[in-house]
Amino acid sequence: MRLIHANLKALMKNPYLILSTILLFSSAAFSQDVIKIQSCSNDLITRQVDSLKNLYTHDGYILLKEASIAMESEYEMPVVVPLTQGSWYQFVFIGDYTSKLYEVRMFDWNERQVIFQQKRWGEIDGNVISYSYIPKFSEFHMMKPVQVNKQKKKNLCGYVMLFKKTAPEVNASPQP
Repeated sequence: MRLIHANLKALMKNPYLILSTILLFSSAAFSQDVIKIQSCSNDLITRQVDSLKNLYTHDGYILLKEASIAMESEYEMPVVVPLTQGSWYQFVFIGDYTSKLYEVRMFDWNERQVIFQQKRWGEIDGNVISYSYIPKFSEFHMMKPVQVNKQKKKNLCGYVMLFKKTAPEVNASPQP
């Protein structure tokens, strides 16, 4: 009891200590939850990923980045990547098969929208959005995939991949 009484006396003598204590408790009370990126697993998406990896690898692309992400319906999941001027990239987003709408928007460093694609459930490959892009400047770009699902609001599986076209092989032997 004496310890509490001594601490209260110290608080009363130092108004800055009182203010900082109040701010500490009030900020904890009003803080929001942090969105944490979590991976997910979906057998159908895994088969699509494997198929697309084979397709793009055979077309001369290398896989730069990939991630499975647990998403919420109607919430964008920002993906920031550095892109090099003049390089040819292929971006792929695969959404949960039960979602009704899929969208991807891509923005350059100046926050200008440079890509917009939308697909609906029922279209051929409706849950897959894939597009090519050659940046005009070497800078970070942000892709924002989103999916809308009326039955499942949380724990929707999504998958993103970024491929880069490799330079064509040059024949080392001289031509006659």
